[in-house]
Amino acid sequence: MPSLTPLNFCPVLIDKLQDFRQQVYRFLGNGRDAIFDLMDAVLTSPRVKSFVELSLSAVYRRKWSSLYESLKDSRPNRGRIRRLCVEQIPKDIRPLLAGDHTGWGRPHAKTLKDRSFVHQPNLVEGNKPIVLGHDYSTLAWIPEMTGSWAIPLCHERISSFETAGQRAAFQLSQVCRDLTVRPIATYDSEYGSAVFMNLTEDIPADLLIRLRPNRCLYKAPAPYSGYGRPRKHGDKFQLANADSWGEPSATFSLEDETVGQVQIQQWSNLHFRQAAQRHIQVIRVTHSHCSGLWLAWVGEQMPTLDSLWRLYLRRFAIDHWYRFAKQRLHWTLPHLLTPQQALRWSDLMPLLSWQLWLARQLVIDTPLPWQKPQTNLNFGRVAQGFAALLVRIGSPACSPQPRGKSLGWKSGRKRSPFSRFPVVKKRASRSKKVNQDYLNS
Repeated sequence: MPSLTPLNFCPVLIDKLQDFRQQVYRFLGNGRDAIFDLMDAVLTSPRVKSFVELSLSAVYRRKWSSLYESLKDSRPNRGRIRRLCVEQIPKDIRPLLAGDHTGWGRPHAKTLKDRSFVHQPNLVEGNKPIVLGHDYSTLAWIPEMTGSWAIPLCHERISSFETAGQRAAFQLSQVCRDLTVRPIATYDSEYGSAVFMNLTEDIPADLLIRLRPNRCLYKAPAPYSGYGRPRKHGDKFQLANADSWGEPSATFSLEDETVGQVQIQQWSNLHFRQAAQRHIQVIRVTHSHCSGLWLAWVGEQMPTLDSLWRLYLRRFAIDHWYRFAKQRLHWTLPHLLTPQQALRWSDLMPLLSWQLWLARQLVIDTPLPWQKPQTNLNFGRVAQGFAALLVRIGSPACSPQPRGKSLGWKSGRKRSPFSRFPVVKKRASRSKKVNQDYLNS
């Protein structure tokens, strides 16, 4: 077996990673030195039991109280950080984006502001899968057609006075403003509604959304007969009622290596009742492991049917990132006091993920004894070897400078708490001088 070096030496990739870290350091705002040491501590600490244990990392050069002080004082420039992440996407490809939201449960934080009910998987039969906490919306870039990589571009909290669809539409509009190529954005069935169609009407992006099997759409109306008001809706298209489908406009069959025979059907020119202005292409995918996957395409440059359903399957990479962020990046570990601190801590999750993506070709796979070697490294494998790379690239953060009375105690000299101020000798008052002259006489 060939010997493994600490990292793959590539000056171009190392310079790109160092430049990204330097730009991030500039945009972090107040407390950026402590924040950057915190990010390096997260990347090199696979297992911690509490948030404060990150201060014990060898790369965190400050005291434990700086963890909370930096999150309290930090003011990151989110707009510039988002544009910096978008700049890392290649300009010669059409980006594939995936949007979703997940919950950060805080059931015991009774004084935490703006809590709401969020989804929480619960295996106990009879219990509702909800918990009190904060909900976070994420829009990620899917860089590859295989693997589990999903790198977030936006990761923001959903406030109690907005919905997941409103926050997702806002994130998509912000990212599309920075992109030079029209992207394809994929969403789950929760976003397959007329409300989300209206929210994204003016956004320059193509949508690929899953539809719930109980949805009802409408076909195009018949030609105007010349009497009365023109009709907006035609016959119903009920996904659960095969008699209402009619003949598909296109049919395609293929043989897949994983699931076998795949049948794809397409119906054109459909719409929701409350969003009649947006025309939808409905696609139904069936194979031996799935009785019917309903997809909706809304946009201009529609891919071929044999590649369209594979694009939607790439959306599930964002679920792998959620698991990685909660288990390895310790996203839901701290018990912070305010939503602002939680949001500033959540702002670091995309930056940590982008550093791992840029370092994937620099890190040598170092599997644990019970792990199999990998050729294409995932998030976890790159994080395992990031410590050796960190020694090579260094940190843009400045070293801490002790100040105050600690300097005096370290030098062995006693120091008065008022030694910083000049000593002013007060002249005795005239009354004291007169009394002293009287006693001397």
